[in-house]
Order: sequence, then C-alpha cells, then structure tokens
Amino acid sequence: MDAPMTFSGRMKTVVPVWNGSAPRPQTIFEKDTEHELSRHVDRPQIHSKISESLAELAIRQTARWFLKRQNADGHWRGPLEGDTILESEYLLICGWAGRLDQRTSAGCTKRILDQQLPDGGWAIYPGGDVDPSASVKAYLALKMCGYDAKSEPMKRARAAIAEAGGPWAVNSFTRFYLALLGQISYADCPAVPPEMILLPDWFPISLHRVSAWSRTMIVPLSLIWSFKPVQKLSDEKGIQELFADCTFAMRKQPIGGDDGWSRFFRLIDYVIKTIDCLNIRPLRRRAVMACRTWMLKRFCGSDGLGAIFPPIIWSIVALRAMGCDDNSAEVVECWKQLEGLLERQDDETIRVEPCRSPVWDTAIALRGLAEIASPSADSAGSMGNAVDWLLAREVRFAGDWSRRVQAVPSGWCFEYANCYYPDVDDTAMVLIAFSAWLKQENACADNQNDRVGYVKNAMQRGVQWLTAMQNSDGGWGAFDRDNNHEILCKVPFADHNAMIDPSSPDLTGRVLEAYGSLGHGVGEPEVDRAIKYLRETQESDGSWFGRWGVNYIYGTWQAIEGLRAVGVSSDDPLIDAGVQWLMSAQQPNGAWGESPASYADVTLKGIGEPTASQTAWAVAALVAADKSNTPSAQRGIHWLLTTQRPDGDWNETAFTGTGFPKVFYLRYHYYRISFPLIAMARWQSAVGAEGNGLKRRHAGSPEELSEMYEGVLS
Repeated sequence: MDAPMTFSGRMKTVVPVWNGSAPRPQTIFEKDTEHELSRHVDRPQIHSKISESLAELAIRQTARWFLKRQNADGHWRGPLEGDTILESEYLLICGWAGRLDQRTSAGCTKRILDQQLPDGGWAIYPGGDVDPSASVKAYLALKMCGYDAKSEPMKRARAAIAEAGGPWAVNSFTRFYLALLGQISYADCPAVPPEMILLPDWFPISLHRVSAWSRTMIVPLSLIWSFKPVQKLSDEKGIQELFADCTFAMRKQPIGGDDGWSRFFRLIDYVIKTIDCLNIRPLRRRAVMACRTWMLKRFCGSDGLGAIFPPIIWSIVALRAMGCDDNSAEVVECWKQLEGLLERQDDETIRVEPCRSPVWDTAIALRGLAEIASPSADSAGSMGNAVDWLLAREVRFAGDWSRRVQAVPSGWCFEYANCYYPDVDDTAMVLIAFSAWLKQENACADNQNDRVGYVKNAMQRGVQWLTAMQNSDGGWGAFDRDNNHEILCKVPFADHNAMIDPSSPDLTGRVLEAYGSLGHGVGEPEVDRAIKYLRETQESDGSWFGRWGVNYIYGTWQAIEGLRAVGVSSDDPLIDAGVQWLMSAQQPNGAWGESPASYADVTLKGIGEPTASQTAWAVAALVAADKSNTPSAQRGIHWLLTTQRPDGDWNETAFTGTGFPKVFYLRYHYYRISFPLIAMARWQSAVGAEGNGLKRRHAGSPEELSEMYEGVLS
C-alpha cells in the first residue's frame, strides 16, 4: 500500500480497520510538523494558502492519473465490483451447461474463498453480515467444483448457513438456481407465468409496469418456469447436507411479507401453480413465442439482454430450454457477452462484473477534468476525445421507455451498448459533463468548432428527453416514467427489492443539476415541481435517501447540488438542514463514511468507514452551499489531501454504489478518484473566488451561460 505524500513529507499508513465505533484517522505524520496543516485548516479566519497549494498539486496528480488510463478511442472504464454471487452464479450456469473448465473454476473459486468470512459465510458487501443467498450459492459452487464437504472452509460455511436460517432462507433468484440444478423443485420457486407478457399495459401487474431491470429478468425466467429445465447434480456435487436438518416449517416458510397484499399474491401464486399442474394452459404457446420474440429483439444493439449479468444468464437457460443448441447464433452471442464480463485480476483470480460502466465512468472523468481551472494541453486534447466518444454513444432509438413517453429519442445508457434502456442518471451526468467542457471551451475564443455545435444539439435533445421522463410527483426514476405501482412489490418474486422504479431524491437532484448547468432555474414548471418533490422527501433530520449510492450522504449531496444549481438560495431552510446534517455526520478525522447497513437500519445513516468517495460527495455539497471556507469543508479537504497516494489515487475498498438496496451493492473503482478530483477542483475554485472578493458563480446563472448555450436554452 503506497504511503500518501504531504507538504511535510512521507506519511506512515496505518492499517485502515473500521471497528464500527468511533472513527479514527487513517494516517499519522512521521515528522514533528504533522499538526501544521491542521492548524491552518481548522482556522477559518486564515485563508489557507497551504491547502490551496496542496490542492493544486493533488488535482494535477489526479488529472495525470486519468490521462494515463484513457483508452485510445477517448473513453474510460473502471472496474465494477460486486459480491461473490457473481462468481458463484457464473460457475453454476457453466456447470449446468457442461462448460466448466479447470482454469475458470480455479479462478472463480479462489475469489469466493478469499471473500469467505471468518465465521464461514459470505456477505454482500465488506463488513456486512452473513447473507443466506450469497452463502448457499457459494457453497453449491464450491461443491460443484469438487471441494470436499468435510474440508474446513465447507464445514464453517455449513455452520454459518444454518445460523443464517438454512437453505430455505434464500431469495427467489437463488431458488431458481437450486431448481435448475435439481436441488429443490420448481414448485418451491415463485410462479413466473409467461402469459404475463400478453397482459395489456393498463393492467395492474403487466410487464411494462415493473422496472426495466426486472422486465429483462422476468421474460427469460418465465420461459424457464414454463419449461422447467433440470440438470441434476450427483450426490457428491449437490448440497443435500444443507437440507438435512431443515424442518417442514422451514421449508414452508413463506416468501415475502405477512401483510394482506403479500398473502393475497401468495394465494394467486398457489392458484397459478395448481392450474399449471392440471395442464390448463390455453395461451401458453402464444405466450412463449411472444416472450422469445421480445427477448431476441432486445439482443440487438445491446451487450446482451439488458446488458447486465442476470438476464444474460437467464437468456442462455431459456434459449436452451426452448431447444436452441450451444452452436446456435443466439446462444453463442449470449455466452460471448457473459464471458466478456470476466476480469482476470491476476494469474490466479477471476472476478465477474455485473456489467460494464464506460459511459458513466467517462462522463464523470470528463466532468472532473473540465472542473480544473487551468487544464493542461494534454487534458484539453483528452477531454475532446472523451466528448467525441460520448457523442457517438447517444441513444437515438425509441426503447421501452417510449411505451409511456412521447419524446424525440435521446439519452445515454450506462454500458457500451444498451439501446432499449438509456437511463436518466447517465443522461444527466453526460449533460453536466458536456456543460463543464463547454465552459472550458468558451474560455478559448478560437475553439468554436464543429464539436461545440454537435454538443449543443445533443444537449438540447438530452434535456428535452429528461423533461419528458419527469414523473407525476415531480421526481425522476431511472428508466421509465411513473413506474411506481407499489402493489407489485408484494408479489412473491419481488424479494430482490427493486420491482419498480419510482422517483428518488438523488436522481431528482442530478437532473436539477443538469438543468442548472443549461441555465434553467427556479420559476420554470419542471424545476419547481422537482424542488417541491425534494421538499417533500427530505428526512426530518435534513438528509435525503440515496437510491443509487450509499446512502444518505450520497442522496443529501446530490439533492443540495441540484437545488443550488437551479438557484435555490443557500439560506433556504431546505439547504441549511441538509448542510447541518452533513456536518453532524463528519467524523473526527475530517472524513465522511457510510455503510450499506444504513439501508436496513436507519439509525446507522452517515456512519461507516471513512472513504474518499463519500468525503468528496460531502465536500462538494458544502461547496455548492457556499460553505467552502467553513471548518467542516476545510477538514474534509485536509483529509483528502493527506490521504492521497503519490500516484494520485486513494485507498478505498468499501462498496459505495447501490444496485438493489439490501440486496446488491457495488464498488466503482473510479469513484475514489473521480469524485475527489471534482470536489477538490470545485473547492479550489470557490475559495479562490472568495479570496479575491468574488461571489461564487453557480452553474445555473443564465447571465453567465446565455451566450455559451445560445440555441440550447428554451
């Protein structure tokens, strides 16, 4: 682990152990001058030129880090890490299909064993509790790859699984894997009838009322449920020992809640299964063909169905169940996309990614480089290449979103290709990045080239698409408009905790930030409705929930950024309450951190191992709220500066991204670098302006931006 550099010399790195109690600093100075910077930073009455100088050096280091890692075509893509369910599921599908090879199984099982907890189970994020679904899948994958049930890791795993509730405590997705490999019956899985695809959109439980990601999983799973393929494992590779001590009550433990709607849908589930057993399926053939057509249609222009790991796996099983052989074009394409998600970290370990994140990573990196006050010539060329790459990735296709929205097709997806599913978050981030880049270009009068015109046209289409995607409550979801039918969260299959895609404060804040970057502000109907939504969703303590990042730090940062961008005063009680909550969550060492545990236990909000990404979010929020010269902001910057490594990176292993709350979390490896770059650059700009007696200019100022965005502002 590289030791960070400071103005006073090399720092000795302390092992970053988070014990869940009082936060402690991660580093100590080796020299006696260790407290000099702290004295300057903690005295707001003194303008800390030392901090500004260090920030300049840190910004340059980080910019160089990005320039070295940019791909030749202009984009960036950082590793995207999930928990071991990815490696486990990959091994399970390979075992089912007879495609296990020694090198792949050894690489995946090594990572699975490396992530095993001391008590024997597996968690879904670092520091988390044993998760029964992740643990059962890991145990089955290891058994299938030849690990002896009597070995020490397997004995510990069995004990942990039993303590966590046993194999019947797993979720619906895990049950389908167990049924596929003959460990349980399909009768123990929720019914997913393919006839659902025939229901009209106005019907309460129709296909297009569920979230986009659920849609791409439901269609192939419904084909699997219809054909019920099984590749039964031998006793040596199966996991019947896990079921040995299970009681009848444990097996019959209901999936889902105990409220009225949950009980009602379990009754419907029973009726559907009974009718299916009686072979009463008048619409089955038609439904199966409709599902097959729907699925294959969405292979086109995409890195696999939905461009994410679970639907790609289920597509393989569904196609094979319908009679396609391994050499068919469809199955070959699915395997190609699936194997493209393998990351060989070294000669011994294989990590499976849930998807690729090039558009997201490129937009954030471009935004960070464009925030630098005086970028180098190399940075200017790098940014131009990134802009061109993003322009070429605009989705000009009417995907699933167009079932409920009338708009000129536009937007950006998260992955390399996913034409049916551009999303609000990526589109807003790209617009913000374009805006920051245009500000840099506007500083150079001779840079008004064709690229600028293309960017302005794309921004106009993008902001119109975002406006059309606004929900009735004033907020935004990720992929669809008004995808908020909460009754769907009660069906047995909905235990992945993401059956719908309603508005969230973090997405709403980001869209407002994009609006503000284009000169839109308070007084416009769309903006005012979004502000009203954020007022209604602010927690009593001043924080906001974060759907796509962990958690209240993320949501509060993005809400403040968005509100300020469109011109809400920093003195507004809405902003002040958010700022006060962030300050109250700051740790004694100046950093911020929050664990995914806060999704399950709200008393843990704002508490966790300090991280560079979450500290950057908090600092960026304070800068946006005109609090850049407060002790809180100064201490946050101090922590970032004194923990940066010599290569411009930071040490961070925590999962600060969210896939499905309480179910699946992510570690974006670039978050720990890109967001500190943005926060430091904006802080440096803000304190520089205040030091010169200038009021900080906000991105949402029409006076500042009208000339730059002529033709874009409406």
